[in-house]
Amino acid sequence: MKKIMFNNRYGLTQAVLNLLKTMTRRIISEKEWDKIRKFKEEYYEQTFDRLEDKELIKTYFDTYPERMPYQVGEVVAIAQKYSEIGIEPFPFCEAGWDNKMFVRADLMPHHIRITDIKVERLQDISDEDCIKEGIEWDHKAQRFYVRYDRKTHSRMWFASTPRETYSALIDSISGKGTWKSNPWVFTYKFELEN
Repeated sequence: MKKIMFNNRYGLTQAVLNLLKTMTRRIISEKEWDKIRKFKEEYYEQTFDRLEDKELIKTYFDTYPERMPYQVGEVVAIAQKYSEIGIEPFPFCEAGWDNKMFVRADLMPHHIRITDIKVERLQDISDEDCIKEGIEWDHKAQRFYVRYDRKTHSRMWFASTPRETYSALIDSISGKGTWKSNPWVFTYKFELEN
C-alpha cells in the first residue's frame, strides 16, 4: 500500500479527517517531465509535434499507467506520525515517531480512496475546488482562510476569494512563486475510507 502526506503545518491532515478536504493537487515533477519529453522524442516525435502539453501528458500516462503516482480506485494510507496515532516507538518505527515521512503505510489507521484524476494547470482550479482543498469561510470576518491550528483556532490567509486563499497556501507548501508559475498538476479527488 502507498501512503500520501498532507501538510500538518496548515492543518490539512485534520481537514481530510474532518471531511473538509476531499481534493489535492500534486505538481508534475521535473523528473516526470523529463520522462514525458523523452517519450515524445523517442516514440512520437512527428505525430506529437503539435500536441498540447495536456494531450501529451494524457497520452504518456495512458501508455504508461503504472507511472501515475496514484490510480482511480486505489486505497492510500494517510501518513501520520506514530506519536499522533499511539504506536509505541519500537526499533522498526523509531524514525517515524516524530516524522511521518518514515512511517509504514500498513500501520496507518486512516485511508482515502482515489475517485477521480485529471491533469490541469494549477490556476485552472475553480472556487468550488479551492473549498474542496480545505479552504474555509469565516462568517464573522466574512473572509476565506486556511486553519493553521485547530486547537488554538489560529487562522491563516484571510482573503476575499477562495482562489486568493488557495494561491497563498500552495505558495507556502510548494514554494514562493508556485501559483504564478502555473505548473501542470495531477488533481486527485478522494473520499475518506475510515
